Amino acid sequence: MTATPISEDIDDLDATVESGRKKIDWARQHMSIVESLREEFETEQPLAGETIAMAMHVEATTAVLTEALAAAGAEVAITGCNPLSTHDDVSAALDAHDSITSYARRGVDDEAYYEAMDAVVGHDPTITIDDGADLVFLIHEEYPELIDSVVGGCEETTTGVHRLRAMDDDGALEYPMFAVNDTPMKRLFDNVHGTGEASLVSIELTTNLAIAGKTVVVGGYGQCGKGVAKKASG
Repeated sequence: MTATPISEDIDDLDATVESGRKKIDWARQHMSIVESLREEFETEQPLAGETIAMAMHVEATTAVLTEALAAAGAEVAITGCNPLSTHDDVSAALDAHDSITSYARRGVDDEAYYEAMDAVVGHDPTITIDDGADLVFLIHEEYPELIDSVVGGCEETTTGVHRLRAMDDDGALEYPMFAVNDTPMKRLFDNVHGTGEASLVSIELTTNLAIAGKTVVVGGYGQCGKGVAKKASG
């Protein structure tokens, strides 16, 4: 079985795309740096001729990034790096873009997850963008013929960077990668503020409890742990 773009199996496609579009447009209003880059890229077209394969959390903020890459001239194929984080309406809105194909669906099983990965790689990418390093591993293990045409890629997470460093130590990493997780902005902004705030918000939404007045115990005190403690104390 071959994965198909999400738009092919949604009944009320127009309404679903409209819902996803509203989420993306809302996120864009609060992502001024990416928005300014998108406006610059639309003029300069720095990614013209490139094909980008992405495996990310497919939700509104990632969609803003994805559309910025398309505005820069790239053809983009995207799927979810975690089926439980995918927003189907956002995925459908991305798939409605002329230069983006989205295979991301919420709640798929392992077989469908990897079929979507295969479909993304089937676009013959020249750049990969990963959250967990699954695309990099897949290309190296199943599609080595593509390696020579890949300019490079980037990896967002700590886990993915650890996997890539292990590959590099074994002499098995065949194209250059940016370790996004190692950048100061990622550690000091996203890890502290993003993870700190999102963790507490998720607990509140899941349990329907307020944080105020509670005792919070944080296990581990790296940048993420510090962020959780900082937000909890606030």
